[in-house]
Amino acid sequence: MPLYIAAAVSVVSLSFAGGNYFEVSKNLDLFSSLFKELNTHYVDNLDVEDLMQTGIDAMLESLDPYTVYYPEEDIEGYNMQMTGKYGGIGALIKKQGEFVIISEPYEGFPAHKAGLVAGDKILEIDGKPFQGKNSDDVSNTLRGTPGSKVDILIEKPATGEKVKKTLVREEIKIKSVPYAGIVDGMGYVVLNSFTNYCSDELREALKDLKEQNPQGIILDLRGNPGGLLNEAVNVSNLFLDRGKEIVRTSGRSSGMEKPFKTRKGAFDPDIPLVVLTSRGSASASEIVSGVMQDYDRGVVIGEKTFGKGLVQSTKDVGFNSKLKLTTAKYYLPSGRCIQAIDYSGKYKDGAEKIPDSLRTAYKTTTGRTVYDAGGIDPDIEVETEMLSKLAASLYIKQFFFDYATEFVAKTPSIADPQEFRITDAIFDDFVKFLSDKDYDYTTDSELLLEDLKKKAEEEKLYEAVKTNIDNLEAKIKHDKEQDLYKYKEQLIEYLESEIVTRYHNQKGRIEASLDTDPFVQKAIEVLKNKGEYFSLLARR
Repeated sequence: MPLYIAAAVSVVSLSFAGGNYFEVSKNLDLFSSLFKELNTHYVDNLDVEDLMQTGIDAMLESLDPYTVYYPEEDIEGYNMQMTGKYGGIGALIKKQGEFVIISEPYEGFPAHKAGLVAGDKILEIDGKPFQGKNSDDVSNTLRGTPGSKVDILIEKPATGEKVKKTLVREEIKIKSVPYAGIVDGMGYVVLNSFTNYCSDELREALKDLKEQNPQGIILDLRGNPGGLLNEAVNVSNLFLDRGKEIVRTSGRSSGMEKPFKTRKGAFDPDIPLVVLTSRGSASASEIVSGVMQDYDRGVVIGEKTFGKGLVQSTKDVGFNSKLKLTTAKYYLPSGRCIQAIDYSGKYKDGAEKIPDSLRTAYKTTTGRTVYDAGGIDPDIEVETEMLSKLAASLYIKQFFFDYATEFVAKTPSIADPQEFRITDAIFDDFVKFLSDKDYDYTTDSELLLEDLKKKAEEEKLYEAVKTNIDNLEAKIKHDKEQDLYKYKEQLIEYLESEIVTRYHNQKGRIEASLDTDPFVQKAIEVLKNKGEYFSLLARR
């Protein structure tokens, strides 16, 4: 519903839910009077737009993180979220030091075609220096109308050479399906967003895979944050026949009480299916994985998902701005809502995670037990190795990225993604590269020892146990180079991914990881064992 609020307007047109006309009208009058007094009498001149934006942001922040106001200047970013399209040069960028650099050009788009590579430092755009600017400043300047030109002065990382490039902006459509291929006899496809027409893109990928006679399909939704509800229905429809209820929404408005059903015949209703999930799988990803679970259509493998069971609608609120607000909860076919956090305000401390003791059990089609209020629990959980403090430090400091930049400058080409490996010689060179770099970190053991010291001092015991503490400290104190070899396998994984991406782009990065990806390998194992597969679905 449209909502208009103006500081100096006495007539406000609203529709009131729940018969609370007086309370809404009174508080709008109070807000209008307060804003007017501030604007008229405050000691300093006020930026009216900034002040109103602060008020809007604070009001929405008290609700939930998905209710967001988009002023006119942010509408392009909103449209990109919905469609996956924008006008620009087609490259990921990030801040490094005083400059913004290219972190990954998209294959086939202007940045890639112009020869921009990861590590290129952006010095100027259209003659204006961009030292000290942040990534948003650079991104907003690089975006523009498709067909328009933009001049970029870059500095090459290996040589320091300054090069000017003139790029013609294009409509950039980020692929929802960055990879699809056959892995050990199984069709493997990655879906990374639920934007407009992503189901069509997925259908085409599945069609190509089907021609290669896969024994099963692995649909990878790890890290997929979701998107459009209707696309979640359409994606589900690829594996479920016409007339199946996918979700039912329920909200305060009567218009939000409705079911969403599949409307077409399935692309393939019978092929064995595994859906991969992670903690970053949310919203529409949880609808698809939850629906496959509720109908016992496929096995869910991976990690418990994020737990977002809320639906947002977008309203025009005047002056080319929009309000995206939470209008309903959605319920899966079993009847469960998987929302993990309660934003209703019933708790004194505000939003709270719903405890496991309050989760309700529901049944799938074949009678398996599933639960609400906490995301989608996988049928098979895959444990992943905890990221070491060392790897986290190197990643944050961007040393994997920097080494890959140097590696590319010295190495014209590498083997195919699935064949390239970090050899001992390359890893030793990486260790040498880090020898003069600052990447200190504190291990969990060192943190616990610091706590022990403080407790001993508080309880006047430190002098009595000082010798023991000193001996323990000497034993657990980390040695950087020793730790590099201790966590060698984990570091190789990150290093390999970064290097392969430079030569073979996103597709190559995915391809290089498949042989060692524990999620994918578990999915293949389950799909090959038909007895286990159907047993997990309680089907005989």
